[in-house]
Amino acid sequence: MKLEVLFFDGCPSHARLLPTLRELAGDHGAELVVTRVVTPEHAEQARFLGSPSVQVDGRDIEPGADARADFGMKCRLYRTEEGQSGVPPREWIARALAAAR
Repeated sequence: MKLEVLFFDGCPSHARLLPTLRELAGDHGAELVVTRVVTPEHAEQARFLGSPSVQVDGRDIEPGADARADFGMKCRLYRTEEGQSGVPPREWIARALAAAR
């Protein structure tokens, strides 16, 4: 199973997310991959919804993200019950990893 974080240079949120991803990858036996997105074409190909994006086996962890097509080089905000954040909730990542098992 692959846990991947996609980001682009200049958006700081992915660095805050890495410790959580390392921990969850270890807990779930996943390979953590850190991918720098460098072009709009790469963003489209990777289904990159903004920085940081977290995918498990190529699927975005945000509920409902499969229906989105607004790929591109931009910072991402996650809307949760607690408000907006530059990083996704830990629970979303853990849930996606458990579902991929």
